[in-house]
Amino acid sequence: MPQNSIRGIKRRIKSVKSIEHITNAMKLVSSAKLRKAKNAYEKTNKYLAVITQEIEEILKNADLKNIKSNNDTQARTCYIAITSNGGLCGSFSTNIIKKVLYEMNEEKSQERQTALLVAIGNKGREYFIKRGYEIIQDYLYPPESITFEEVQELCVSFLKMYNEGKIDKIVLIYNAFIDSLMQKVIVKTLLPYESKSGEDIKTKKYIEYEPSDSAVFDYIIPKYAEVAVYKAIVESATCEHAARRIAMENATDNALEMIDELSLEFNTIRQAAITNEISEIVRGAEALK
Repeated sequence: MPQNSIRGIKRRIKSVKSIEHITNAMKLVSSAKLRKAKNAYEKTNKYLAVITQEIEEILKNADLKNIKSNNDTQARTCYIAITSNGGLCGSFSTNIIKKVLYEMNEEKSQERQTALLVAIGNKGREYFIKRGYEIIQDYLYPPESITFEEVQELCVSFLKMYNEGKIDKIVLIYNAFIDSLMQKVIVKTLLPYESKSGEDIKTKKYIEYEPSDSAVFDYIIPKYAEVAVYKAIVESATCEHAARRIAMENATDNALEMIDELSLEFNTIRQAAITNEISEIVRGAEALK
């Protein structure tokens, strides 16, 4: 029995060590990807801030109402859910799915039509397809490698539906990057555009827009939506790598702790077996006297 226990513990130690090597390697890979994704996110965030500022300037200086916000068709809401393609990143995707379901249930209580979905990431797509939700567009490639041209193609369908009045609201749900140890689920209404009227208003500038104020506004709003979606995907990729790095670091620490416990158990059983064998030899020697 002790020999079987020793062999079993040795096999478990070997197995846990293999897992520890894998999780440690994944942690290092995620750390490298995190640095790259964070740089891309910071650049995109600055660009989105510039576009948002321009929209605010148009709304203030041209005394133009947000035309899109007058779309009172009460048609349907389109949710853009950004999840991961793979696992091993904790509750990253689960938190997004739960938030989307919560928002949909809130809409049901308001007697609105069943929402549509744009699924970015395989985890969310698989979950909603299995439960019969209508997905009008998806993107299943690695989010950190997405280009702005691909985002523009992704946005064509729901922006067209919005302009045609088939949907009256576009909501973006994704993980926002707080720091390398923390992410937060964000629910952001993409369209109709919500003016940041609560912010400090700059000195009014007298600008003339050509061909007209509304034409410039109608042109820049889709660009804003495209950049906002691109920024959310890049930010979500940053959060995913951060979450996976933390998950793999915790898994590596747990594996090392388990190895220590198994090694202690192995040494205890081995010492007991040796002590038992010595006792048997001593008893045998005494019996021969």
